[in-house]
Amino acid sequence: MGELIKIGIGAAIVNNVILSQFLGICPFLGVSKKIKTAAGMSVAVLFVMAISAVVTNLIYAFILKPADLTYLNTIAFILVIAALVQFVEMVLKKLMPALYKSLGVYLPLITTNCAVLGTALNCVQNDYSMGTGLVYSVCTALGFGIAIIIMAGIREKIEYNNILPSVKGMPIVLISAGLMSMAFMGFAGVI
Repeated sequence: MGELIKIGIGAAIVNNVILSQFLGICPFLGVSKKIKTAAGMSVAVLFVMAISAVVTNLIYAFILKPADLTYLNTIAFILVIAALVQFVEMVLKKLMPALYKSLGVYLPLITTNCAVLGTALNCVQNDYSMGTGLVYSVCTALGFGIAIIIMAGIREKIEYNNILPSVKGMPIVLISAGLMSMAFMGFAGVI
């Protein structure tokens, strides 16, 4: 149990997928304008990461590894993730049309979100069991959510401040992201 807690805290905070590994930057910068939209993206990524952890683990353990086709894991994992994103997109379109519309182009981009693929590949590389991989994936998605929601809060506050015209817009967002990354580096020795 202690090992799972270490893996979870490490995935969510110490080795945050966005702020330490720099994966998933596109949705981090694109969807973090409003907290509500960022939270919706976080839930979608959480769902996709959790389900893909289980499915990719099964595919790797029962198909790719026994057939000695492990070199195909990236292609197989991308196909699984793409199918899951299509499912999430259909569900959101039907049940939450406002959130679906606010996520816009960034929802299908979860398919190419390197954070999701990176998490699945890390589970395989670290030889995690299905349970450990699920904990790792869920905590990685929670870390993604923490980072994107904090950034959305910062961006909402920045919107009402007087900022130099030369850094207004994306430059101040990138500066804020860099400062957040440096702040999260303070957790480096925790686990």
